Amino acid sequence: MGALYFIRHGQASFGAADYDKLSDVGVQQARVLGEALRSRLPKVDAVVTGTMLRHLETAESCLVGLGQRVGVQTMEGFNEFDHVEIVERHTPRYADPAVMQEELAATKDPRRAFQEVFTQAVGRWVAGGHDSEYRESWSAFKKRCLEALATLVASLGPSRTALVFTSGGPITAISQDLLGIPDEHAFRTNWTLANCGVTKVLYSERGRYLSTLNEHGHFEGEHRALITYR
Repeated sequence: MGALYFIRHGQASFGAADYDKLSDVGVQQARVLGEALRSRLPKVDAVVTGTMLRHLETAESCLVGLGQRVGVQTMEGFNEFDHVEIVERHTPRYADPAVMQEELAATKDPRRAFQEVFTQAVGRWVAGGHDSEYRESWSAFKKRCLEALATLVASLGPSRTALVFTSGGPITAISQDLLGIPDEHAFRTNWTLANCGVTKVLYSERGRYLSTLNEHGHFEGEHRALITYR
C-alpha cells in the first residue's frame, strides 16, 4: 500500500506585499516538520509541490530538516484556489486593496475581520449559485484537485511514499471526497488546518483512504508556539 503525505504550506506573509512568500515562522515550521518526519520516513520516493512560492519554500525547508535529497516535481493541479477573486466577487469594493486594508485596519482585530469576510466569500463560492462569475468554480476546483491526485497515484505506481506540498483548499477537496462530506460542510475542515499539518492518504489497487487528517503533533510541547492556521 502506498502513502501520500499532504502537507499544508508553512505560514505565509499575511499583510505583506507578497503574501505567497513564507514568513520566518513558516520557514521554521517546515524545518521542524522535516526533522519530525526523519525517523518516520527513512525513504521518500517522490516530492511533489504546487507551483506557488509558499509550496516550493515549504518543501525546501522541510527537506533540509528531513535530511534527504529528493527531486521536486511541480503539479499545478495542487495549487490553491484564487482567494483574491473569491473575496472580490463577494465584496466588489475590495477589488481595490487599499479599501480592504483601510476597512480591516479600522477593526479591533484585522485578522479576525478578514477571516469573517473570507468565510462568507467562500460560502458564496461553494454554494454554486454564482459559478459563472468565477474563473474557477468550486466544482471545477474539486475536479482539478482530484484529477491531480489520480495522476500522481498513477505515476507513482504501487507501494510508494510521496510528500505533497500544497494548500488548505486541495487538502479540503481531497478529504471531502474521501469522507463523503457534503459541500456545505467541506470548509469546516479547512478552517482548522494547521500550517505544516500533515494529512495522510493511503492508496492501493482497491482504492484511496484517508488515514490521518491535519496531524500537527510535531508542534506540540516545546514547539507549541509554531501552531498557526493562516
